[in-house]
Amino acid sequence: MTDRIFGGAMVLLAAFFIWAAYQIQLSFITDPLGPRAFPIVIGVVLGLCGLVIAVKPDPEPGWPALSRIVEILAAAVIFFGYGQLLPELGFLICTFIVGAYLAWRLGCGLIEAIIAGAAVSIGIYVVFHLILGLSLARGPFGF
Repeated sequence: MTDRIFGGAMVLLAAFFIWAAYQIQLSFITDPLGPRAFPIVIGVVLGLCGLVIAVKPDPEPGWPALSRIVEILAAAVIFFGYGQLLPELGFLICTFIVGAYLAWRLGCGLIEAIIAGAAVSIGIYVVFHLILGLSLARGPFGF
């Protein structure tokens, strides 16, 4: 029963995602696919996955322990905070914090998590900003 509820919730989320994608304003200068294509594809895949889960549920679903659910919720809060703080702290600092936290929660020691956060933050910055020339949120230090 819980799989059917979860699958139905995924289908509803997918419908909302696709609806939100159609709310994106198009400019007169756009690529052939436009800015709506990627969110619509994600919504369709999410909806299909939700349908499969709802139509063919697991007879004995195994749910994680409460402590694991709390960790998942904590990660969701971290990502929400990432989105809120990105304009103020910038890409490098926010990505470093999130990368280090997630590496720590996935089992790295504190020093390894800090190194992983720095490597992820700098690596993504180099690829997307320096190589591809995409604009990323600038922090208080101007980068």
